[in-house]
Amino acid sequence: MSQTVARAIDIIGFVSHQPRSLNDVAEHLGVHKSTALRLLQTLEEAGFVRKDAGGHYAMGFQLIAYGQLALDQVEARSLAHPVLQELAARYGHTVHLGELVGDRVVYIDKVDGKGTVAMGSRIGLQAQTHTAGVAKVITAYQDPAAQERILDQATFERYTDTTHTSRESLVADLRETRARGWAEDNGEHEGYINCVAVPVFDARGKVTHGISVTALAAVAPLAELRGHLDEFRSAAQQISTELGWKGNTP
Repeated sequence: MSQTVARAIDIIGFVSHQPRSLNDVAEHLGVHKSTALRLLQTLEEAGFVRKDAGGHYAMGFQLIAYGQLALDQVEARSLAHPVLQELAARYGHTVHLGELVGDRVVYIDKVDGKGTVAMGSRIGLQAQTHTAGVAKVITAYQDPAAQERILDQATFERYTDTTHTSRESLVADLRETRARGWAEDNGEHEGYINCVAVPVFDARGKVTHGISVTALAAVAPLAELRGHLDEFRSAAQQISTELGWKGNTP
């Protein structure tokens, strides 16, 4: 990859999290402000970044449009969305759809439940392998080589007292997940949030997607979410069938 392209991609990722000044971008890239400005001006002309009222650079609207087009082309998302909507409406919790993209699990859809719950998940972002239920359930069903590649990217950063901070601990969790057929997030990223996640099978019988149901622990603790696993599995089975899976979800 050329240095100019690499820097442009780096800038887009950098400003997508929050608006940045010219100085911020130059320091992030480790280049002179004039170099950073040229790159920003080119990206701005293409609509990939934009200048806000304060003179800071933020993600451009053209990227948002391209992102929506990319999402519309994800077949699993379009097939699964009505099912996710039904689950969110029935139980009042937030429902995510994750997809294995290369060696990462990415959120490709999200339907919010009742009320406003602050959580770090957003469509297009990577799901943390060592904390997110949907990432764990997808990882648990991969072959050993693929699982190792996914685990190599896990940060094991501690967020709460229940966060997996070692590879050994996470691997044990993945074994248990595969054995019982669902994953759990016991407040491992945000202590006040928990979730259960179930696998989605494609036409080859591979787990390329997963759905998770996320709730405030004070509203629906893990024990309550587990009580609805049959319904969650039924929803996952419905999506699996739409994707061509002919078997029964184990």
